[in-house]
Amino acid sequence: ILFLLKTVNDNKCLRCFTPLFSKYYHILSTKLCTLWFYLILIRLFSFRINKTTKLFLTLEDFFWKEYVSQLHLPYGPTGSELMLLKVLAATANYDMPAHIEELECKTCVVVGNSFAIKHTSLGNVINKYDVVIRLNDAPVRGFEKDVGNKTTMRIFYPESATYNPGLHNEEDTLMVLVPFKTNDLRWLKEILYDEKRDRRGFWRPPPLLWLVDRSKVRVLDPFFMHQTRKQLLGNKVRSLQLSKNFHPTTGFLAVFVALNYCDVVHLAGFGYPPKRDQQHPIHYFDHNTMKAMMKSPHDISHEARVLKKLEDLGVLKYLHPHL
Repeated sequence: ILFLLKTVNDNKCLRCFTPLFSKYYHILSTKLCTLWFYLILIRLFSFRINKTTKLFLTLEDFFWKEYVSQLHLPYGPTGSELMLLKVLAATANYDMPAHIEELECKTCVVVGNSFAIKHTSLGNVINKYDVVIRLNDAPVRGFEKDVGNKTTMRIFYPESATYNPGLHNEEDTLMVLVPFKTNDLRWLKEILYDEKRDRRGFWRPPPLLWLVDRSKVRVLDPFFMHQTRKQLLGNKVRSLQLSKNFHPTTGFLAVFVALNYCDVVHLAGFGYPPKRDQQHPIHYFDHNTMKAMMKSPHDISHEARVLKKLEDLGVLKYLHPHL
């Protein structure tokens, strides 16, 4: 087990170790998790993270107890309660799948959209994790060799939704909405109740039709966005980030979700090219370059430093070398 831990932690030899890791991963996963859990529990204290495994909002949050946050979206539900009640009444499902909840040890991989995952041939390895988290509209078909095809949950917002989620997800994939604003909840309500669509208030028009099974829709608790900014990013942010328009990236948020829910957290498809290389592609699936990030409200450099610190502490591990 110690050899496996050392080898998995060593990015340089991970490629040659992948076949062995793939073959014996589930046999050893419980013991691996036990060792990993105690190590991570201690190291998470340096980031002041108190783990919570309740990921999604429920009707109970508003009917039978007072939701503790007084913050507005994206950090709390204040001002959006009525819209949330209608959405949650329509979905009527608020949990992770039972077969995952029952696992004593949950191994998770967050698959980002970075060009770094291209040509890694990590697909089969990714598919063996208990929980595979994907982001926004990142495609799977045509990229299975590198990114796999298993998707436990896809974290998205309306502007990143696609007309037919079934094209790049499985039948049981959970579609997890991150509500940045009340309009995001309104869009989902109009979809679920088949009401007249209003596409105003979005920086990019969301789909008018969304072919999804409502029982697979979840709303991420805004607690995670708030804690991602507060606990991981802290106060070390630029003046731009202090504006109301700044939010952590979806990928960074997904990492915090995984650190709360999972016992073992690995990353694939994370990392941006150096800012000086303005022509380098940033995604594995399109031709956008670093030039497109020039006006981004995200502080990707600071997020990268935080992820590096978490990696150095052994809290999470990358499945491929950094860009």
